[in-house]
Amino acid sequence: MSDDPFVLRTRDARDVITLTLNRPAAFNALSEGMLAALQTELDAVEADPSARLVVLAAAGKAFCAGHDLKEMRAEPSRAYYEALFAKCTRMMLSVQRLSVPVIARVQGVATAAGCQLVATCDLAVASSSAKFAVSGVNLGLFCSTPSVALARNLPRKQAMEMLLTGDFIDANEARTRGLVNRVAQPDALDAELESLVQRIVAKPRIAIAIGKAQFYRQVETGVAQAYAIAGEAMACNMMDEAALEGVQAFIDKRAPRW
Repeated sequence: MSDDPFVLRTRDARDVITLTLNRPAAFNALSEGMLAALQTELDAVEADPSARLVVLAAAGKAFCAGHDLKEMRAEPSRAYYEALFAKCTRMMLSVQRLSVPVIARVQGVATAAGCQLVATCDLAVASSSAKFAVSGVNLGLFCSTPSVALARNLPRKQAMEMLLTGDFIDANEARTRGLVNRVAQPDALDAELESLVQRIVAKPRIAIAIGKAQFYRQVETGVAQAYAIAGEAMACNMMDEAALEGVQAFIDKRAPRW
């Protein structure tokens, strides 16, 4: 196992903080270590009154492939899965509850909880080569917790189509459906991101903080309870033989035997 940190943190002169998911060999999967590292960094940002904005980026070809399925399959107990999804929910809610905006810089594939992470960020800028899916259903595990964030970005029928089929959509389709704000060619991704960052940090920090907090208060009705329901559903689903076989088949690189 690499000794490299799960999340890299940088900060520029404007107090814009970039958090980079740093498990490229594992497609930046949300292992327990990754979740813990992200939670630590988000808590540090929230405690930092000088922070202005967070960019959530990723190293390697993938943005985030969702949960670490090998890690999940290694300990098949309902208690473990409930605790895991609770940690993930806490991290996702921390993104939304930060007093500064969070922009996802999506350079590659974002699937399952990785797609959820994009949907959870306040804004998202994607490379034209990025792709998105909530593909757990292909393994027998409906993406219940990702559905909470996805359904708050996309119209219901479009969200359900993604959830029921597990199919990928490209970056332009993601923009059309409302999952991302802007799409740029890969070599122009950072310039497109920077144009958005500049417009936001030019505004007063207090106005942004007040505005973000009230925005989610007035549009969200019971998101925490929705996550609690979804987390329990995923934990129960993960204990089902079909899901256990689907995940094992993925690990073994074979077709599931349902």
